[in-house]
Amino acid sequence: MAIDDPARDGLRAPEIRPVNPRFSSGPCAKPPAFTLDKLSGAPLGRSHRAPIGKERLKAAIDGTRAVLDIPHDYRIGIVPASDTGAVEMAMWSLLGPRKVEMLAWESFGTGWVTDAVKQLKLDAEVKIADYGEIVDLGGVDTDNDVVFTWNGTTSGVRVPDGDWIKPKRAGLTICDATSAAFAQDLPWDRLDVTTFSWQKVLGGEAAHGMIVLSPRAVERLESYTPPWPLPKIFRLTKGGKLIEGIFEGETINTPSMLAVEDYLLALDWAQSVGSLPGMIERADANAGIIADFIADHEWIANLAKDPATRSNTSVCLQFTDASIADGAGFAKAVAKRLEAERVAYDIGAYRDAPPGLRIWCGGTVETSDIQALMPWIEWAYHTERAAQS
Repeated sequence: MAIDDPARDGLRAPEIRPVNPRFSSGPCAKPPAFTLDKLSGAPLGRSHRAPIGKERLKAAIDGTRAVLDIPHDYRIGIVPASDTGAVEMAMWSLLGPRKVEMLAWESFGTGWVTDAVKQLKLDAEVKIADYGEIVDLGGVDTDNDVVFTWNGTTSGVRVPDGDWIKPKRAGLTICDATSAAFAQDLPWDRLDVTTFSWQKVLGGEAAHGMIVLSPRAVERLESYTPPWPLPKIFRLTKGGKLIEGIFEGETINTPSMLAVEDYLLALDWAQSVGSLPGMIERADANAGIIADFIADHEWIANLAKDPATRSNTSVCLQFTDASIADGAGFAKAVAKRLEAERVAYDIGAYRDAPPGLRIWCGGTVETSDIQALMPWIEWAYHTERAAQS
């Protein structure tokens, strides 16, 4: 039964704690099977261009294709600077020959708008939705190039499907999928460039990004030269031809072989739980626990207004109690209480987002830990309300 009166037993701390209190939205929780000793086989102190280094990098590419069921004619590359580097590599290398539509519904998507409009100075039509909402996807013309975020990590809003993208289109779709890959079903036939990072849904280590190119994206790369200079870490072609080595494990800059080994461990674990279908099921179960909780408590709600666009990974919540004078201060105090009790780390809302909580529900998080967290959120809410009264 929900406890709605702070004067009752609501101030009594729950007895069960999450086994793993790591609910950060990036870097995210390691897979449950993770231990440091499992990385002991990493080829440390060896060149990433030595046969063993290239073999491990190629294994990471092949494992990514297998788990995500990426078409065989799509190229997969490991690139520098996490998802940010991968998105900017795509934008700076591919945009320019035709009009572009920039879609944003959270802070990172807004950052891509800034790159397109202020840095690249493109002929861009910008469509921005408030936090908790999404733009009218039916009004997007995919005969233009389109840049968008599939799952807004800072807003908890995701694209419901790819039906709005025409199968036969003149433009390219460039999709930042960093909080969606490995937790949501991406329609590869509708995506020309897809990017993500290891530290999100698989709980890998930071600093490495992935870029997935469709044949149409490769054709653009080989037929178009941007009018602006390209830094070395953005260059995907040489002499008008794709640098194929990048997509065979010959990375542009030096990768961490320890991080590569960690990613391989995460990929193995993902396959052990059923690959992509299993990972989606785990994330859906986690998000479902939170959905049931907020349905029973009127003082908290999902920031994403439309259930069809609610994320199953970065679930963003807001306190709806109108009597709370300082919403931002209250939300920070609740998050601080949960961290002090060592039951939830790093679950405050993103700095640019509306005040509230953000709970990572990706597949590396155990459903039992989400279940254990919910009574603690209730306890922290009532305890803080009592403290401020």
